Amino acid sequence: MARKSFLLRMDPALLSALQRWAEQDLRSLNGQIEYILRQAAVKHGMKIQEVDQLESKEEREQPES
Repeated sequence: MARKSFLLRMDPALLSALQRWAEQDLRSLNGQIEYILRQAAVKHGMKIQEVDQLESKEEREQPES
C-alpha cells in the first residue's frame, strides 16, 4: 500500500501523549496516529478503501479512447 506524506502540526503536549501511547501499544508514532484516525473514521461511518482498489476502480470506469 502506497503512503502519502504530509505535514501535521500539533500541540507538543498532545504529541508527547501520543508518543507515550504508541510506545505502550508497540507502534510507531505514525502508525499510532493512523490507527486512531482509522478508528475514528470507521466509527463515524466512513468506508475506507485501499488505494489500489480505488485506482483499479477508476481505471475500469474510464471510457476507452
